[in-house]
Amino acid sequence: MIARRAVASISKLNPSFAVRAYSNEGSTGAPRPDGKSDAFTKREKTNEDYYVKKHEAEVLASLKEQLKKQKEHLNDLEKKIDDLNK
Repeated sequence: MIARRAVASISKLNPSFAVRAYSNEGSTGAPRPDGKSDAFTKREKTNEDYYVKKHEAEVLASLKEQLKKQKEHLNDLEKKIDDLNK
């Protein structure tokens, strides 16, 4: 009998009490409406910036190495041309 009353009283509750409300404003890492960011967002941006700079440095080093090889090849070809012209 007590169980019936408990079930009956639970079913009469307002459904909004049983549902958890989620909010983006207080979530860690969520974008803020005023443009400010929390520590997690700043740290994440710093990590992304570090990765991008590291990747760009690797690409630049690779391009410099390719340029060096091309210059050496060009110098070798110029020497061969000079030898043929003599």
